[in-house]
Amino acid sequence: MAKKRIDVMITAFRDGFQSAYGARVLTEDFLPAVEAAVDAGLNHFEVGGGARFQSLYFYCNENAFDMMDSCRNATGQEANLQTLARGINVVGLDSQSSDIIKLHAELFKKHGITTIRNFDALNDVDNLDYSGRCIVEAGLKHEICVTLMALPPGVEGAHTPDFYINVLQNILKAEIPFDSVCFKDASGTASPDTVYQTIKRAKFILPRKTPIHFHTHETAGTSIVTYKAALEAGAIAIDCSMTPVSGGTCQPDIVIMWHALRGTEYDLGVDIKKLMKAEEIFKECMKDYIDLPEASRVEPMMLLSPMPGGALTANTQMMRDNNILDRYYEVIANMGEVVAMGGFGTSVTPVSQFYFQQAFNNVMIGPWKKIAEGYGKMVLGYFGKTPVPPNPKIVKLAQAQLNLEPTTRSPRLINDEDPAKGIQAAKKMLEEDSLPITDENIFIAATCKEKGIIFLKGDAQVAVRKKSLKKAGDTKQKAAEIPVKPEGLRSFDVYVDNEYFKVEINEPGGLPFIAQNPGIQNLYRSQNATSISSSIPAAKANLKSNSEVQLKEGETAVHAPLPGIIIRYEKKLGDQVKVGDTIAVIEAMKMNNNIDAHCDGKIIQIPFKAGSNITKGDTLCIIKCT
Repeated sequence: MAKKRIDVMITAFRDGFQSAYGARVLTEDFLPAVEAAVDAGLNHFEVGGGARFQSLYFYCNENAFDMMDSCRNATGQEANLQTLARGINVVGLDSQSSDIIKLHAELFKKHGITTIRNFDALNDVDNLDYSGRCIVEAGLKHEICVTLMALPPGVEGAHTPDFYINVLQNILKAEIPFDSVCFKDASGTASPDTVYQTIKRAKFILPRKTPIHFHTHETAGTSIVTYKAALEAGAIAIDCSMTPVSGGTCQPDIVIMWHALRGTEYDLGVDIKKLMKAEEIFKECMKDYIDLPEASRVEPMMLLSPMPGGALTANTQMMRDNNILDRYYEVIANMGEVVAMGGFGTSVTPVSQFYFQQAFNNVMIGPWKKIAEGYGKMVLGYFGKTPVPPNPKIVKLAQAQLNLEPTTRSPRLINDEDPAKGIQAAKKMLEEDSLPITDENIFIAATCKEKGIIFLKGDAQVAVRKKSLKKAGDTKQKAAEIPVKPEGLRSFDVYVDNEYFKVEINEPGGLPFIAQNPGIQNLYRSQNATSISSSIPAAKANLKSNSEVQLKEGETAVHAPLPGIIIRYEKKLGDQVKVGDTIAVIEAMKMNNNIDAHCDGKIIQIPFKAGSNITKGDTLCIIKCT
């Protein structure tokens, strides 16, 4: 009997990067691996969208459209190149207006994409309708999604086979055009039985021969058995990654999946020897990237607080940057309550980030003392309808703190009326900085806002975690460089007790995590450090920290309370300010933070500009107090 051919989409170059490295990977580094994968006979790749759109502008100083063009050149014209879209959010954390949603589909078609996988974290079919029609009208294949996750033990109210089938029935009733259906489990927590029952029932209500795709992660340790359950239920396509970005928070490795299906009725259609050779090339490509230990392991706590692989590593990197990684488990333990109170939206971008931000606030500030903006707007209805009504007390808190009324209107239609959104608003941003008005630039400005403008002006900086960088002469990349000493020592910039230290360590493995985790820094410094000096690292020599600023009588410095990126200065040199006036806005922990004046006076020095990477304690301005 002939075997059943299973389509495999390789996620290594999109979801793999997001899950393993927080999406911070330079294009030129991985293109040889793409070519090797094609040589091995693979022809279906996820190459962009999702976090791999904004991250290129935010952290890599690269244009995402150039990256897509490069991937198309590397694969040839026959490959199925796929990207990920977030319904009416398209590739951003915020929802967009109709004209930007339409432009998204047209531009991705223009830059070589074949298929767009389209999901909504709230499973709100209204959010999938217009975006899906735009995808089809642009001449792309539309893979519509139902998003899955498991609820914490003892929690009920959504995310059952009945729940998912109801979402699918609503998609069919809306008559949204699509080419395939994907059941997408970004946290890897949906149980094999739930997946089996859902897909089995979906087969009976979908049009005959509709391709069913299943996506999961290995984070909770059940991906292989869940993939087998999906195949047995009738799925004909699955997602796999390639080492070194497979397993753990990523998808299972395609070689391991091939092995798991040996002797069964399923065939992945790969040449295993060529495939293993391609993986060796990929490992060589990525050898300088710093592995995050939390990205490569199974995390049972995900059953209590589901979090997508990419969100997990992005959030741990932000906490590591802020020297608060020791609070990580407290934060994710709080996510179960945040999910239930917020209406059971699926923990996938952007809702997963809303959940994390709210759990973070609950731990660091106090339970429900501060409603995160995204979470608050979600429970108030500004991202669509949550699967279950959110807790009324939380809705009232969000209403009061954000000064917003609850709404049941379509977020897209609200955005169409918002003068700060859409093509015209993006054009205005470009014109104000004398930037070229192109469709690509309009889309970058609309979806990346100030940080998109910073990139287009040439002021973006690289924040990629590598042991070394190829372009050693590029000063913008030096700040991200972690040099490898010839004698085998590794060097780290560590922030301890309001001072920076350059720490050189004989590395037995895993020290990027250890060297920046305040809970165990002292232990490792005493056991493994070969030298510690209090000199400021060369990459930060032009910055002003607390200990460096020399103030004259009557002057005060406004310091950064945490590391981040300066989005913009609200005040300029020479401006008069009063206590409480916002001087600058910095992004940290994926949230914008206002930095306010703490005295009346005149700004006499601003040492940074928008787009600068800053560290905790850096001086953002000096005020001559009155």
